[in-house]
Amino acid sequence: MPTTTATAASRRKKTSRRDDEAPLIPILARKVREIEAKAQRSKLGPTNRVKFQVIAFLVREERARVKADAELTDAARAELLKRLDGVATILAKTAARDTSLIQLLEADQATSPVAKRMRRDWLLESGAELPPEELIITDIAPVQTPVVPAALAEKQVTPPSMEARQLANPFLAPDLTPRPAAVPRRRLDGWELMGPLYKSFETGAGGGAATMQLPPTPEYDHVSPKGREVMAHQARFLEAVRGGHRSFLLADEPGLGKTAQSALAASIANAYPLLAVVPNVVKMNWVREVERWTPQRRATVIQGDGADIDAFADVFIVNYEILDRHLSWLSSIGLKGMVVDEAHFIKNLSSQRSQNVLALAGRIRERERDPLMLALTGTPLINDVEDFDAIWRFLGWTNGEKPGPELMEKLDATGLTPADKLFYAEAREAVISMGIVRRKKKDVAADLPDKLVADLPVQLDDEFGRGIRQAERELGERMAAKYRRIVEARTAAHGASGPGDIDEDIVRLVAHNELEESKAAGTGGDNVFTMVRRIGQAKAQLAADYAAQLQRSVAKVVFFAKHIDVMDQAEAHFAASGIKAVSIRGDQSTPARQQAIDAFNTDPEVGIAVCSLTAAGVGVNLQTASNVVLAELSWTAAEQTQAIDRVHRIGQDEPVTAWRIIAAHTIDTKIAELIDQKQGLAARALDGESVEETAGESVQLAALMHLLREALGAA
Repeated sequence: MPTTTATAASRRKKTSRRDDEAPLIPILARKVREIEAKAQRSKLGPTNRVKFQVIAFLVREERARVKADAELTDAARAELLKRLDGVATILAKTAARDTSLIQLLEADQATSPVAKRMRRDWLLESGAELPPEELIITDIAPVQTPVVPAALAEKQVTPPSMEARQLANPFLAPDLTPRPAAVPRRRLDGWELMGPLYKSFETGAGGGAATMQLPPTPEYDHVSPKGREVMAHQARFLEAVRGGHRSFLLADEPGLGKTAQSALAASIANAYPLLAVVPNVVKMNWVREVERWTPQRRATVIQGDGADIDAFADVFIVNYEILDRHLSWLSSIGLKGMVVDEAHFIKNLSSQRSQNVLALAGRIRERERDPLMLALTGTPLINDVEDFDAIWRFLGWTNGEKPGPELMEKLDATGLTPADKLFYAEAREAVISMGIVRRKKKDVAADLPDKLVADLPVQLDDEFGRGIRQAERELGERMAAKYRRIVEARTAAHGASGPGDIDEDIVRLVAHNELEESKAAGTGGDNVFTMVRRIGQAKAQLAADYAAQLQRSVAKVVFFAKHIDVMDQAEAHFAASGIKAVSIRGDQSTPARQQAIDAFNTDPEVGIAVCSLTAAGVGVNLQTASNVVLAELSWTAAEQTQAIDRVHRIGQDEPVTAWRIIAAHTIDTKIAELIDQKQGLAARALDGESVEETAGESVQLAALMHLLREALGAA
């Protein structure tokens, strides 16, 4: 026993001595392990990418310092360089999982203020003495970027009627509201805060629902037009607008009337002209809702180049796909409000769609002192809490690198820092108070009937089904062969691992590479995407037959599929069965789509609506049905939820059942399980429920990892 204690003490002394020679190395080792853990869960968002970059150039700086230190012995120098190589190896492995990180390894210095602050804080933690110019880091003055980038300049159009509007009123009313003075330096200015803000939602269990404090329901309804009445939860939101709040992430569950609340909010705030950026499929529905709830206001839909728009309208409605050609005139007409419907569409910051929306929102905030900014989405989180990033930027709460002045003031008022455990609950509340409103159907619509998702396993016993199972086995075996080659190479270099052990890092790496190759291949060859499509084709007839039988019992059924050929097979089966059906697809014109929706809702002869998961999964009201058949599974939990909620919404008076058709003994079963697990992210982050945290990888990646584990287990 004394020998063991002495040995432990000796180890501590040795470690302490090594750290005295290079105190930065253990800090880098700890940080790189944090990055590695995040990468393994596919959660490397903007903050962790900056951290990755800072580690990379600090490793280079430290290596150069160690090599140049004449006081070190050769043995000590070799030991320190070996430890730095260990950090560099983890960086390289992480970059192999996410190839977009490779370019960050090449950075020579910290360029952004956030990166500079990280470098400074880590060096100070290591005990380094820094010159005064490195201690105080100021933010770079924002560069005025044009709303219309040069690449889109030639695409810009100006509708003829818009010229008439501008000639009728060539001068915008001046905004004489005093501008706030320069923001004083705050206590938290030197802290990196975006990572902690995301973490505060990621660990949101026990924090309660993510809804700001709303005023009580008013005694009288002062906002609804004659013959209509808002519900209590809608009235409370509108009272917040009446009280002066102007930026909201309205994240009510689908079916709770977000469009109506937006139209009335614009009326209360007098936020006209108002721009609504919406999916193409809901443009006509937006016109109807504006006319229904604010009949004194005019709405116009922008189609194509806008030749037919009413330039003197109060509400301009445009779909994401054509916004790029209308940026110029929209940015110059004095918009006083902007609504982004299905705001999760902008979560990819690198997409032109997101950049267009954010640029226009930035211009509105520049010109208008307190514009009405609404982000509407019942599913703001798809895979990760950093899906909030683009929405928060749109609302002006953050700029991606740090919180905006108002949010910073709220965080500063807590008196806490990210080093304090209590900071995270307070930070979550601070963000929520900026304007997050999240209500669940079961809480605000007590009379809304229940919703049930029922799985119907089907056997694919024909030659087609056997071919699918064989393709799955071959894919698993192909990945298993890659796995074994990597293990053999590692064993040759470092010695054998434990018998029967499966290295999860290598499993994830092989599955990630397979997924990237599948995306590049598209519909060519056997990969996870073609396999799932073949499963959908194999289930099409069975799903259509079940929907037909169901329709004979319940009168109205909504049939969802992901691929056009599955929809075609289903429609042919319904026609042969004598069932009248309508189709809602992405390639339809807006009037044709609305005609199909109206026919399903009003014509008793129409029994089935055959819908595209992507084209009809949002903004469509099909509540005359109470049964949904999901012939194919989506890759996201959000898409499935959106589809079911076309039926389960305010006005529904019957229990809703969604029948998921699942191919037994195939990857379809695992995908259904993974989709159900993904529901936990929103429950934890938005609803404050204590839901077990699951891996953060995409459903596609998790499904491939499952196939690989099965192949290794079978071997």
